[in-house]
Amino acid sequence: MKIIAMIPARYSASRFPGKLMQDLGGKPVITRTYEATVATQLFDDVVVVTDSDIIFKEIESINGKVVMSIKEHECGSDRIAEAIEFMDVDVVVNVQGDEPFTEVDSLRKLIKVFKEDKDKEVDLASLMVHITDDDEIKNPNTVKVIVDQKDFALYFSRSPIPYPRDKEVATKYYKHKGVYAFRKEALLDFYRLPMLMLEASEKIECIRYLEYGKRIKMVETNVQGVEIDTPEDLERAKKLWK
Repeated sequence: MKIIAMIPARYSASRFPGKLMQDLGGKPVITRTYEATVATQLFDDVVVVTDSDIIFKEIESINGKVVMSIKEHECGSDRIAEAIEFMDVDVVVNVQGDEPFTEVDSLRKLIKVFKEDKDKEVDLASLMVHITDDDEIKNPNTVKVIVDQKDFALYFSRSPIPYPRDKEVATKYYKHKGVYAFRKEALLDFYRLPMLMLEASEKIECIRYLEYGKRIKMVETNVQGVEIDTPEDLERAKKLWK
């Protein structure tokens, strides 16, 4: 089974433009993410896919593997799908470019899902973290996920799900972490299939898989990590790096 990591790297992020080229301990964020992913030694290959000449040249300068997006894309999955269409690969792991603190155990768990999935029941796997903070549960920027008894995703939402109508029930909430592992065919299906109502409404790309009947295996992790979405996140990351 050939497993590669793809790091989608867009320069003009809406909330924090140019964030991937911000300095983190003497190197750009995207370089830190690339080097951390390579250092896990979990992958047959690690490739950055970008729409930016600046990021392309940065990864080239450290002798990293990088490809240029040909088309404009709505999301990272589309960017990766275009890049891997003609690659010889079985499973693709999407590592976010703005997560330089790559956590090895979580990635290992995602890969293990596919190695153990002899009947190919799983189309993709992703991570979830148990959350208890009320503000985070209610925050629309935090995507929540609910799962069945076998940890297959039932739904993702920006709303608190499940809704706590009965206060006596010990309700558990899980935050979706946007690290994915896909079978190549599932990712290419995503790329070719149009967006439907639920995804369009929530603006959560993995809902498209559910709407088309794909099965998403969720893996619980207790590592929150640091996603760099804002200048404040970058300052937190700098302190953590030190």
